[in-house]
Amino acid sequence: MSTSLLPGEKPDRLEEACAVFGVYAPGEDVARLTCFGLQALQHRGQESAGIAVGDGETVMAYKDLGLVTQVFNEGSLSALKGNLAIGHCRYSTAGGGGWEGAQPHISAIDNVLIALAHNGTLVNTGEVRENQSLMETLEHLRSNTDSEVAAKLIGAETRRTHHLRDGIRAMMNELVGAYAMVLASPDSLYAFRDPNGIRPLCIGTLPGGGWVVSSETCGLDIVGAAYLRDVEPGEIVRFSEEGMSSMQGVPAGRRASCIFEYVYFARPDSVIDGQSVYQARRTMGATLAEEAPVDADLVLGVPDSGVPPAMGFAAASGIPYVDGIVKNRYVGRSFIQPTQAMRQNAVRIKLNPLPSVIAGKRLVVIDDSIVRGNTSKQLVAMLRQAGASEVHLRIVSPEVKWPCFYGIDTDTQDQLIAANMTVDEMCDFIGADSLAFISLEGFRNAVKPDHPGFCDACFTGDYITEIPEELQDKGFFPENRGRRSIAAADNQ
Repeated sequence: MSTSLLPGEKPDRLEEACAVFGVYAPGEDVARLTCFGLQALQHRGQESAGIAVGDGETVMAYKDLGLVTQVFNEGSLSALKGNLAIGHCRYSTAGGGGWEGAQPHISAIDNVLIALAHNGTLVNTGEVRENQSLMETLEHLRSNTDSEVAAKLIGAETRRTHHLRDGIRAMMNELVGAYAMVLASPDSLYAFRDPNGIRPLCIGTLPGGGWVVSSETCGLDIVGAAYLRDVEPGEIVRFSEEGMSSMQGVPAGRRASCIFEYVYFARPDSVIDGQSVYQARRTMGATLAEEAPVDADLVLGVPDSGVPPAMGFAAASGIPYVDGIVKNRYVGRSFIQPTQAMRQNAVRIKLNPLPSVIAGKRLVVIDDSIVRGNTSKQLVAMLRQAGASEVHLRIVSPEVKWPCFYGIDTDTQDQLIAANMTVDEMCDFIGADSLAFISLEGFRNAVKPDHPGFCDACFTGDYITEIPEELQDKGFFPENRGRRSIAAADNQ
């Protein structure tokens, strides 16, 4: 969760790019269930929220800017009656922010309305927009979002065959990148995922019958749904009065689950690809204690994602763990801008040290990542002002050196500190007594040694798909353009 930002300013950490949720449960209050699901997934996006319902005849939607609890109330939820629902909360990446980017996206296929919600980013929508023959088959595009392009592609093929699954399959064959999507028609709920499985998507069952689809298992838990399985890469799953059915929309490719889900994006109580996020984070900390030991008095975790690995580091090292940093849990994304003086030390808006705990102590401070380094610099200075005699910074992810094009809001490469400095130079800039990152091998093993495959391009530059040049220009140093834009077959 980030502090208040000026327009166009990026936070000094990686940010997620949305959550999706879906329910098929005739007889249940599907809009309310979806609202609860979105609240559980609020950490994945705080810019806008929306819910669409299908009632057998049409699709209705309500969406607006703000947190889930700001957008929905008893009145708006009571107006959304139906047998199925999808929901979305957004952190804007592709297409920018504002109301036009709020989802679910509503589209018409002749006289039938559909609603689409998307987590991830597509890398070739620019090529689709420039394809004149393809664009002639699509309706006029009213926004600059990936989701509208996807919805129009689905509609074009559905008009020809009169089967939504054909439209979804045609879209999956045309678009490249990361997507975990849910789609609502008047009578059916669909869930589908890119062939590499980059963004997570799981299925659960409700006790009274019905199904739930969620970006994370914590979304299932809040509505009392039992985890059934994940949506497989390239799979299309349909939920309707006929039950749950599945087809392979496109062949599954090289498995590439986003490894950063385990570091920061996912809630610690979620399970992704069979691995507890909480346990993975503890193991990361224990691994880091073995790889980068330090003589110190106390171990602190930077709330919230740094706390489980700090506990793991403490257990493995024998150094006591303490709660030495208090988090203000009510700042989040605010429309109230701080003063310039406050912005210069923005970390104080959300974190505050406990001098009575840390004064005179040698600290090991565990954090999830370093992006630009400014937040880490402010954190170290703040801990020294609170009386810490030494501050040793340990990071439970490898150095972030490459931008993400699959739905994570990273800065351009010239703004990523690890792409421009050595570890020693970063340590000097941040002002720590020492700095160490977990190794990539140790990181992978800590998450899940037998995992079928991760996307770790933000650390390695090895992208799972080709990255179009117009996107490369936005993310790379000019001299590096194309250097790491390699196809999946070349990554083997």
